[in-house]
Amino acid sequence: QEHLVESGGGLAQAGGSLRLSCAATGMIFSITGMGWHRQAPGKQRELVAIISSGGTTTYADSVKGRFTISRDNAKNTVYLQMNSLKPEDTAVYYCNSRGPYYYWGQGTQVTVSS
Repeated sequence: QEHLVESGGGLAQAGGSLRLSCAATGMIFSITGMGWHRQAPGKQRELVAIISSGGTTTYADSVKGRFTISRDNAKNTVYLQMNSLKPEDTAVYYCNSRGPYYYWGQGTQVTVSS
C-alpha cells in the first residue's frame, strides 16, 4: 500500500517557485512528524525540512529563507513551498513520516534550469 504520495514536481526556471504536496493515508496523521528529503544523481539523500506534529519546523541551511514546510491535518497533507529556486535544488524530492509511523513516498522530480 502507498502510504505517502507526492505531487507537484516539475520544471522551473531559476528564481521561480514550486509547491510540493504529500498526501498521507494509513496513519494517525495529526500525531505524526513529517519531513521532506531530496536526492540528486550521484549524491546522498539529504534532509530538506521537517515539521513536528505540533508544527515546529527545521530546515537545512541550504534552503532556509527560501523553502517553507507546512501541514494541513484536516487534509492529511504536508506541503513544501519552494521559492527562489536554484539549479542546485534539482533532485528527486521524497516525503516521509517520522513517527510513530515510518514510511517513504516514491518521490517527485524537481528540475530547475539556469
